[in-house]
Amino acid sequence: MSVIYLLISISIVVAVGFFIAFVRAVRGGQYDDDYTPSVRVLFDDEVVSKKQEHPSKTRKNCPETNT
Repeated sequence: MSVIYLLISISIVVAVGFFIAFVRAVRGGQYDDDYTPSVRVLFDDEVVSKKQEHPSKTRKNCPETNT
């Protein structure tokens, strides 16, 4: 029976620790921006210019395609 009391007291200490961490995260602004992540997928990505490939890496110079 004493093991149950020990486990309950340890679980309460762990739960209080997680609650304190949650309260600190909320006060620190961790959960302030709820709107931006939901609409970020709607924005277009910026156009990135392709770098010119090296001629040895093109498919024309590849031995498998010269058959």
